[in-house]
Amino acid sequence: MSKGNGMLIALLAGTAAILSPSSAQAQTSGAGLSLGEAGYYESPGVNWLVFSNWYDGLFADSKISGVELIQRGARTATNGDVRLSATPGQWDPIGRLVDRKADARTGVVEARLEYPEHDFRYTIRAEPRGNQLRISIELPQALPAALQGKAGFNLEFLPSAYFRKSYMADDQAGTFPLYPAGTMMLTSERNAASGRSEGPGAEPLPLATGKAFVLAPEDPSRRVSVRTSDGSIQLFDGRNQAQNGWFVLRSLLPSGRTGRVLEWTVEASSAPGWLRPPVIGHSQLGYAPSETKIATIELDRNDRRRLAPRLLRLTSDGSTVPVSTGPAKPWGDYLRYRYLSFDFSKVREPGLYQLQYGETRTAPFRIGGTIYDDAWHPTLDVYFPVAMDHMFVNEAYRVWHGEPHKDDARQAPVNHEHIDLYRQGPTTDTRFAPGEHIPGLNVGGWLDAGDFDIRTQTQYAVIRSMVESWERFRPARDTTAIDQARRKVEMHVPDGAPDLLQQIRHGTLQLVAQYDAVGHAIHGIVEPDVGQYTHLGDASTKTDGLIYDPRLKPGEEKNGRSGTPDDRWAFTSRASALNYGSAAALAAASRALKGFDDTLASRALALAEQVWKEESGHPPHTFRHGNTTGGPLEAEELAAAVELLAATRKPVYAERVEALWPTISKTFTRDATTAVAAIPFMPSSYRAAIEPAVRAWAAESDKIAKANPYGVPITTTGWAGGGTVLDYGLATYALHKAFPDIVRPDAVFRALAFIHGNHPGSDVSFVSGVGTQSKEVAYGNNRADFSFIAGGVVPGVLILKPDFPENKEDWPFLWGENEYVVTEGAAYIQLVNAARDLLQGR
Repeated sequence: MSKGNGMLIALLAGTAAILSPSSAQAQTSGAGLSLGEAGYYESPGVNWLVFSNWYDGLFADSKISGVELIQRGARTATNGDVRLSATPGQWDPIGRLVDRKADARTGVVEARLEYPEHDFRYTIRAEPRGNQLRISIELPQALPAALQGKAGFNLEFLPSAYFRKSYMADDQAGTFPLYPAGTMMLTSERNAASGRSEGPGAEPLPLATGKAFVLAPEDPSRRVSVRTSDGSIQLFDGRNQAQNGWFVLRSLLPSGRTGRVLEWTVEASSAPGWLRPPVIGHSQLGYAPSETKIATIELDRNDRRRLAPRLLRLTSDGSTVPVSTGPAKPWGDYLRYRYLSFDFSKVREPGLYQLQYGETRTAPFRIGGTIYDDAWHPTLDVYFPVAMDHMFVNEAYRVWHGEPHKDDARQAPVNHEHIDLYRQGPTTDTRFAPGEHIPGLNVGGWLDAGDFDIRTQTQYAVIRSMVESWERFRPARDTTAIDQARRKVEMHVPDGAPDLLQQIRHGTLQLVAQYDAVGHAIHGIVEPDVGQYTHLGDASTKTDGLIYDPRLKPGEEKNGRSGTPDDRWAFTSRASALNYGSAAALAAASRALKGFDDTLASRALALAEQVWKEESGHPPHTFRHGNTTGGPLEAEELAAAVELLAATRKPVYAERVEALWPTISKTFTRDATTAVAAIPFMPSSYRAAIEPAVRAWAAESDKIAKANPYGVPITTTGWAGGGTVLDYGLATYALHKAFPDIVRPDAVFRALAFIHGNHPGSDVSFVSGVGTQSKEVAYGNNRADFSFIAGGVVPGVLILKPDFPENKEDWPFLWGENEYVVTEGAAYIQLVNAARDLLQGR
């Protein structure tokens, strides 16, 4: 923090003096904040949300809760709540929401919360005062002794919104650090969110302290003032503790007091007349000449201009030529915006184009007959090689990672609930004791999502998707050298084998290894503690690669063993759903690998049939926890029956498909693609039986197409719905191929357009490196570098309650928006090739 910097203060004062008239009046003019029908406070360019969202429970801290600020169309502050540390992270305790009340007459919003483990209750009360919001903390009982000096009201600010900006604390000036380099204090307890599993604790000291703060005084689009009636406010940089930390303003709660114990007055710079710039949703990849081409223009609801959108054709000299199209049609209101639909489907001439609405002009995109031919290449060529576990992965001059997890894996302890939705039951269900090394698991598989665990449910979903792509489309692309014997991958180097088959083999090796090691499918293999779980960078540096030997001291190495207990844990409680899901993938893989790796193909099919026989001979193992123990049992059993039927044509599997149909018919939307995959191997009566469900699905799909401006299902949970959109497109394709007279293929292209940029909030492609403007900051293992992995697919647009669509392009750490997931990568490859197939059929 700069002290006594009169020159900077004068500079800031001068900056404020030359603001535009509308900006200068923003803090003092207008009707002020009001509580709108949607339940949040509004003034021009400013929204304050007070517990419209609450923590989803998966991780305590998802940066989506408490008091939040949306300023000029961007969410820049969150987590306004009582917390027990200055810079809490994902695993720090958080208050439980008891109830929330909003009084439309007075404009007061109150949220009651509690920390039940401390018998501590509190109320957060918000009340508008002109352009200001008064936030108070009320206690029915004095602060418990255990929380004195710990409990405080925090409000977190997005670091990327304040990079290269200044702040003022009372009469002292400072600038927000671009990179964390704050002073840390040694503590006796280590913060669980620190990313360290050993050593002492450390907590950041404040960057500045005062009774009043002004953030970004020079920038009206980010200016926020915060002052307290008594006590002080401190500014912290949470990134000193963890890369995903935010800037935090914090006031400790006083001891020995009840009633209103703390009060802040906050004000975000308002802007009378401000309108959010239009967003022209469209496919950044482009369009095939024959496909429907609809751009979705997203407008501020107060934007009443009636402008004519234009389609411009780019010429070789850089000039643009307007192309004749029809007018845009009003779609109506959705979420917080107003929408226009602009159909330019009649334009079929190949070339480069741009869309324009007012002063907003898109990046160039193509119309051409080959746009889908190579769109899936980055996903197969780059993203999947980088995701390969147990392999050294090299790309020209760059090593993406060494060979990770050579020391896999130790048996997880019993009766243990772990991080990331893993849990071990009361027994190991293996011959191994808790903590004992399980040999043979250090092979194959893909690193799940942006993390470094192997989630079995993910592995078998990817294998089945890849097999479907292989059997339907036969993509023989070969640009990656994969040497399983040497455990080495060279990207952009052909080796004479189709890359997709090599990826199928890689996933299959891990599933086979699980059966060889313990006799059944396991939940997965995951880091033993938070310190490893938060690891960023090269996966091979997470562990020492040596099998743990408890007889050795920590750090001691002897005869290829190590005294450091850093090996990942295998969670092994039996779950029939996992066994069926794995059997389905093994049966599918056996078909694809036949003639490519006959030994593995035969082994996979034998295992699949063995699993089916065993599971059919006893009541199901119904152990369930989170999303790591398989899908619904009947869905996984159907998948196994269908894939085994396709692999063997044996009547036993057809009979089971027939028997399962009455149950599956009730969940046809979920299981449609699997159900119709059985048609070629079933009697004609089966097709007739499922036709009514297909007709119902088609009718529901028509409703989905009309429910929002984009014509695809948009989810509103804490994880964005890109995967749901991909699945919707794939279900459409499968049903259209099986019932072309009932199901139209249009949704395949709507789904791809959504993924490629025709979605709420922005027009960025959710596939890194695909389309003119795509995700360049994402939640991969290189997220600390604010970078991306080409071909990775992110979840996409998250709908914050009640009505705010968000996908941050300047902050990678919001996993619900930006985390790559390998299942989405496989589904994307499949859907792009489905579009190619449909276009060739036309």
